[in-house]
Formats: sequence, C-alpha cells, structure tokens
Amino acid sequence: MSQAMGMDFDTLRQAMADNQEQPEGPARNARAEQLLVEAEKLNIPLAVIEALGHQLKVYNYSSEKDKMFVPFARLLRMWDERPEDFDEYETHSLHWVFKWMSAGMLDQPHIPLASIEKWLGEMEHRYRLAGHSERAVRGAEFSVAAHLGDLGRAERAYTAWLAADRDTMADCHACELHSQGWWRAERDADEEALELWRPVLEGEYTCAHEPHTVLASSLVSLLRLGRLDEARAHHLRGFRLVRPMESMRGAYADHVEFCALSGNEARALELLAERPAYFTDSGDPRSKLDFMAVTALLMDRLTGLGLGDQPVPGPAGREWTASGLAAHARGEALSLAALFDARNGTSYVSERARGRMDQRPLIERLPLGVRSRSARHLSPSASAAGSGSAAASASARSSAAVVESDAGSDPSSLSALLAEARRLSATRSPDAVEAWAAVSRAAEGQELDVRDRAEIADHAAMERGPEGIELFHEAAELYAEAGDPGEALAARARAAYVLALTGGPEEALATVSELYEGVLALLADGGTGVSQAASVLVGRARTLMLLVQEDADEGESGATASGMTGSGTGDSGTGGDEVVGAAEAAVRELLALAEPHLSDVRMASRAAEARAMLGELAAHAGDAEAAAELLGQAASAFVAAGLPWFAVEYESRLAGIARHLGDAEEAERAARAALEHGGPRLEPMGHAQLHLQLAEVLGATGQFGPASEHALEAAHWADEAGEGPTLGAWARHQLGGFLLREGRWAEAAEILESALPDLTTDMHGDGAIVQTRWWLGDCLTELGEHRAAAEHWLRAADIARHWPEQRDHAMLAHLAAEALGHAELPAQAEQAYARAGDLWRDLGNVHGLIRSLRARAWVSLRTDSGLDGARESMAAAVRECEEGLQAVSSSVGAEAVEAPDAMEGSDAAEARHRLVAELGHTHRQFGDLVARSVPDDTEEALAHYTRAISVFASLGDDALDARTGAELAAGWLEADLLRPAAAAARARAVLSAYAGVDGEAAQARRAEAENMLGATEKA
Repeated sequence: MSQAMGMDFDTLRQAMADNQEQPEGPARNARAEQLLVEAEKLNIPLAVIEALGHQLKVYNYSSEKDKMFVPFARLLRMWDERPEDFDEYETHSLHWVFKWMSAGMLDQPHIPLASIEKWLGEMEHRYRLAGHSERAVRGAEFSVAAHLGDLGRAERAYTAWLAADRDTMADCHACELHSQGWWRAERDADEEALELWRPVLEGEYTCAHEPHTVLASSLVSLLRLGRLDEARAHHLRGFRLVRPMESMRGAYADHVEFCALSGNEARALELLAERPAYFTDSGDPRSKLDFMAVTALLMDRLTGLGLGDQPVPGPAGREWTASGLAAHARGEALSLAALFDARNGTSYVSERARGRMDQRPLIERLPLGVRSRSARHLSPSASAAGSGSAAASASARSSAAVVESDAGSDPSSLSALLAEARRLSATRSPDAVEAWAAVSRAAEGQELDVRDRAEIADHAAMERGPEGIELFHEAAELYAEAGDPGEALAARARAAYVLALTGGPEEALATVSELYEGVLALLADGGTGVSQAASVLVGRARTLMLLVQEDADEGESGATASGMTGSGTGDSGTGGDEVVGAAEAAVRELLALAEPHLSDVRMASRAAEARAMLGELAAHAGDAEAAAELLGQAASAFVAAGLPWFAVEYESRLAGIARHLGDAEEAERAARAALEHGGPRLEPMGHAQLHLQLAEVLGATGQFGPASEHALEAAHWADEAGEGPTLGAWARHQLGGFLLREGRWAEAAEILESALPDLTTDMHGDGAIVQTRWWLGDCLTELGEHRAAAEHWLRAADIARHWPEQRDHAMLAHLAAEALGHAELPAQAEQAYARAGDLWRDLGNVHGLIRSLRARAWVSLRTDSGLDGARESMAAAVRECEEGLQAVSSSVGAEAVEAPDAMEGSDAAEARHRLVAELGHTHRQFGDLVARSVPDDTEEALAHYTRAISVFASLGDDALDARTGAELAAGWLEADLLRPAAAAARARAVLSAYAGVDGEAAQARRAEAENMLGATEKA
C-alpha cells in the first residue's frame, strides 16, 4: 500500500519492523518520525503507542539520544491517562525504558541533578506499584552515583543491586555483567573485571550491544595485565562489531584509546578517519566527551613522537595537524567535562577526563596483524621517533664507537678504536662494520701509517657495493706499499667478487683466477698466510658459484652459458657441467686449505662456508638429502665457531629443503634455529622472512596457533621494513588462514580484509587473491554476514572462471548461492545455483550437480519460478541420479565379470553406493518440499518418502538413520491422512530398526517413534 494512500495497522507494524532492521542513524530516525505521523492518522491509541515506542528505541540506539525524552514523556502521559490502551507488551516496554531515561539524563549535562534524583524516586515508585523488584532501580542509582564520583553511595547501590531479585525489568545478564566488570576495572581490579566479563566474552550471554561493549571495555585492562594476545584478539573481534553501529561512539573511543596506548597510532588515525561525524555529533554529550578525550590522548602521543605537524583527520571544515587537533580535542573534552561537573557540583568528571588524556603508552608496540604503518612511517621526519630497525642498528654498534666522541685528535683514543676494530674483524663480528666506520670518522685530519689507511679503505669499500670496487683497489695498493702482498691480493679478490655481483662474472672470474695463482705462489714461498690465501680462494669459489646460479637461471629460460673461463687456467669453458665441476673443485680446495686451521675463527668460518657451498651444489644437482646434510654441517660449524649469525642463511635454506623432503621436524628445528641465531642482529626484513618461513612450516603440520603467532610477527616486521604491501600482505594472507583454521572467525576476517587491498596478481598471484576471498567468505558466513560472504565468493569465482581447471569456479559459485539464499536473496541464489550446476555438469561431477539442483529447488519456492520451478529442479536431480547410476552400474557389471573377487571396495562400487545415497536424499527432500509447499497434496509427498525409504533400505545399515528419518516423515503424513494404523506400523518399524542400538541418533529416533505411537493411539 502506498504511503500516499495511508497505512493500516498491520502495514504500519511491518514498516516499523522493517525500519528497525535498518542501520542506526539519522535516516532510520527520520523514518520513525514519519511512521508516527502515519500512526496518528489511524485513530488507534495502540498504534500511536507502538509508533512512539519504536521512535524512542531508534533514538536510543543512535547519535540523537537527546530526542528520546519527548516520545517517552508522551507515552508516560498516555499511560497515566489511559493505561488500558497499552497491551501487555507495551506495558512492559514502557517500564523497561524507564532505565533508558535514567541513563539518558545522566548523559545530558543540561538536565539538573535534582531532576535526575527525582526521576530515580519516580522510577522506584512506579516499579513498586507494578510489582517489580528493586534490582533495576538500584542499578540505575549505582550508575548515577558512579557518574558523580560518590564512591560510598556507588558501592552501597552496587551491593543492593546485586542482592535484589532478578525479574523481567532487570537488564539482560550480558549488560549487567558489563556494568559490574566496568566498575571493578574502575576500582583497579582488572582481574575481577575480566572474570565477571568472561561469560559474555565466551558467548554465554549476548544481546544487541554485547559482547561489543565488553570487548571494548576489556582492552585497557588486558594491556595493564600484560595479556597482550587477548587484547589484540578483543580489538580485532570487537572493532568489527562496533564499526557499523552509530550509537557506539563510547566503545569506538575505547578502541582508539587501545591503539594509542599500544603503539598503534597509525591504526588509531585510520579509526578516526572512518567516523568524522563523531567529532561533531552532539546528541550524546557523554560519549562525545569520551571520544574527544581519546582523540587528545592520541594527538598528544603523536606530538610527543615529533609528529605534531602531521596531517590528521578531524572535524570537517579545516585542515588539522596533530598538535592543532590535540589542543582542540583537549579543549572540547574539558569544556564538556566542566558542564557535567557544574551540573553535578563536583570536579570528578574533569579529573577522569584529564587522567584519560594524560595516560602514557602501556607497551611500545603491540603488533595487530592488520595493514597499518608504524607511527615513524607517517612522515619523512618521523625517524626521530625511534623504531625497531633503529634499535637494532644501535644494538649492533661496536663498543669502540662509545669512545669515538672522545677520540678527537688524541692518538691514543684512535689507537684504541683501531685495536677494537681489528679485534672485531678478527672474530668476524658484525659489529666490525660500525667499528671501522668509527675509526674512519675519528681519523679525519690525522696522520696515519700506510697499514692503517689500507684497512680503513678496505673496510669502507665493504659498505659501498659497486662503488667500493675502486676503494678495494686503493686498499690493495696501500697493503702492497705496507709490505703485505697477500692482503693486497685478497683486497683485489674482494673487488672482483663485487664486479661479479654487479654483472661482470666472466671478467671477475678471469681476474680472480690470476689472483688465485699469485696467492698460492706467495703461500708456497712463505710470503703470506693461510688467512690471506683463504680470502682469495673464497672469492674465487663465490664467483664460480655465482656462475653456476647464472647458468641455472639461463637454463630455465632455454639459454646456454658460454665464454666462461676455466678453473684458474684462463681457458674458455663449455658451460653447464664444466662450470659446476670448476666450482666444486674450487670449493673443495678452499675447504682443504681451511680445515687444518679451525682454531682460527676466520678459517673456521671459511670452512663452514665451503661446506655450505657444497650443499648448494648438491641442491643444484638435485640431491636434496646431501644438500640438507651439508647445509646442516655448515650451520653447526658456524655456531661452534661462535658465529651463529652466519648460520642464519643456511638454516633458512635447510628448513626449505627439509620441508621439500617431508621432514617437518627438521624443517621446524632449522627455522627456529635461524630465528634464534639471527636474534637482534637481523634487519626488519630478515625478521619478517624468517618468521614467515617458520609460520608456513608450522602451518603445514597443523600447528595453527604457533603458526599464527609467527605470521603475526612476520606482518609486523614487514611493515617495519616498509614492505607492508608486498611481503606484509602475504604474511597477513597466511595469518588470516591460520586464524580461520583455529575458528577465530572475526579476527581472521579483519586480517584478511586488511590484506586484500595489497594483494596483486603480479606480486602474489591470482591464486592468493582467490584464496583470500574464499577464506573471507568462510569467516563471514560463520559471523552471519551472508551477503558479504556471497560477494567475496562471487568475485573469487570471476577470477577462477579463467583457470584451466574449473572445480574451484564451480565450488565458489555453489558457496555463493548458499550464502545468497541465507541472505534472503533467493533470485540471485537461484541464478548462482544454475551457474554452479552448469559447471558441475561440465566437470562431470554428478554429486555437485545433484546437490546444486536440490538446493536450487528450495530457493525457487521464493522466486518467480515458484513451486513449478522447484518441482522441475527436484525432478532433474532425480534424473541425474538415475542416469549416473545407469552409467556406474555398467562399469560395476564389467568389473564383476573381469574380477569378481575385487568388486567389494572398488572405485566403481563406491561410486554406485554414493549415487544410491544421493537418490535417497533427493527423494526425501522432494517429499519435504511438497509436504511443506502443498499441504493438501500429501499423497505426492508420501510417494517420495516411500521411494526414499526403499532406496535407503538397499544400502543396509550404512543408511539406517536416513531410512528411519524418511520413515518417520512418512508416518506423520499417514497420520495427517487419518491412517493411524499405517502411521503406527511405520513407528514400530523404526523402533524395531533401533533395537539394541545406542547413540544420540538412535535415542532421538526412538523418542519420535514413541510420540507417533502415542498420537495414533489417541486418534
């Protein structure tokens, strides 16, 4: 009926029910106002009462809470004048919303305290007259006292509240537990608060706003207790719940506060940007005070990190910086607090607001897993804020750098720096790099001997990549001038290897081969030591290994290597096997030189590296077992030499090979060892890669909890490294999958939604995008968000439709159809089932086709196809079963002739068994469909049930439950047809079938059969 023609009462009620399902906000409120006008036209008091109640409810759950006093006052007046106009439900509702008025008055500072106290008395009086317990009244008094800061009165009211009997006016268990826990947290009893909240958090008690608010309220308590994993989970799970609800500004503020206190300032800014209206909505001043207070907290935090000039989201109408918004938000919060305090006659609200705004972070950074930058990445000037990588760099500085500032022109201080740098180099410490940099800075303007200058140049070259080649040559000349020809050759070998890395491997090999001949001659004449010789040999071996890898890469693209010089002879090689042979010979020569001198850490390192290169050659040859053994030996040798940081690369490689070999235990051990040995010396990207590798190893063995922890760390470190859109997105993809497998649906959905924008076909492959959307659909289905689930499955299906293998396409279309049906979109569901059916048919998957036809039949009942379309789909499912059985029966017959002893358990026999079961289920559903849709045509339904019973019976005990279910359905139809004897016979058949059978299904079937017998006896 059009609105212009007016509404009848039933239409009005339906319109109010429809409006109640709309999102919270001004649009829903405006519609409620229109519906009240329509109600007043009907001249039916109850219609006006219901419309006022609806208006009051939508105001309460919106940002316009200040509007709810007018409809309530009108309702109360109508009650006082004509209580008989209220039915039982509206009478209950009127008394129920007394509590909303109490809380609503507290939230409005313009309402005098005397009026609030008077209202409490009015509420107590009316509840007593109505025969209600004082529980709700004492709860309201507690709220008033707690707001005023009257702690003594609050505790007394709290005790009386809990002591009073629960009745129909008491708040739901979930809301009561939230308030009780909030009070314990306010009194610094976080453990008690969390214990009170536990039944809500675990889903035992829920309501429209719970566990939403409990999850939000628990965040700071969990941070204070150091229960960080729970805090993270509550944020991810809780924010999904409050995000779409306009009325939950206070809970939203709790999430902003959590981010500000946990080092997630960038995430907090994203939250502010999502809700610009929260800065200005004035209908609920108390929640606005909360929101402005946490905004000030966040902006002060950013300003303290040196980001005061950072652009930030804020109230519409101007551009805001962090420092500017900090001042504005603090002023707004304190102004609102002052209004409350002026009304209350205390300073309590202002004190609490200041305390909230002045909080210090409770943890430096709690990784959340979602896509977000750390605060230091918000602007180029943010490096002053400090970071994980900066901390790592600081921890890697040598102790020599501590005295650098005192060196100046003091030769003794410079000598100390040199001595420390040489000591660190001799022990192959990573700190040597910074130590030599400190020497270089301290040596500026000082006269140094030639040996010192050679070492400074040599180590400076190591840091400069391609630009260091000339500096290596300069160092070589200085070493020669200092009388150390062996070290001069070693420096030139280092230059040659840099040349090889930058695109000149053939030239580099020719050079290093000459150096190799020279250093061996020097070593034989006693002109140099084994350490210098090993430096040349390792350069030669590394260059050859580089050529092996280059040859392998070219081989993959169909190219062949050419023009390679031989092993120290200068002859041109023939590529491929010759290069591998030369590399292996060079590596073994290095190993033979180094092994007798393992007491020297430098030589132990060379020997370990040689074993690692032999492992890489074994892997290149396809001998994974030998590669794993050699890489394991190399890693162990580095650790034994006191150089665990050098083991990291090879342990990571070993983990990959072990996983390839199916040795999950060794893969996990090696990955954990790599993380342990990398320790604080790892750069953020190294942390990210190793954590992700371990996560994948753990996930592959079903250890999803530990896997999710490492995937979380991987995402965090990738963000720190500035690789959030690349490696970080992949880590989030994996993290979401692990959380899903743990059944942590809300957390998984939040992570996967965060990963999705960064996943690209070029970087991650379209398979990753499809899998992410598939997982998201699974999560959203579990969360009851069926329409969104269908959207993800359909978008994934659109990608998968281009794949050569179409099973995923079919499955995704089928899943989308199911979700569309649950989302009350039957027409779209029918189309999706048709698409899935066509795909299953093309794939030759008869089971998928049959199930899609049955499901399509059910949704057709709610579309224009109607019952005729539903019957047609069910009939098609029956035909597909029968045709499939004919095809399989022919196959089974052939097998029986050729090998009768092998028939039992054969693939063909199993296929026939499954198809017979499908036929039985199809007839059973056909009967259900007809029985529910055409209650007058029970004979058709009974025929399908009878057919289902016969089909299931042919499967014996395997289909006992299915057969008896159909038998009971048929029995009830017999009873409807006034055939008690036939119904009783079916009930007895079920009882007989379960004689001596235990289990829940058997008990349920027997109970239903007994009920049927009882019903037939009465008939």
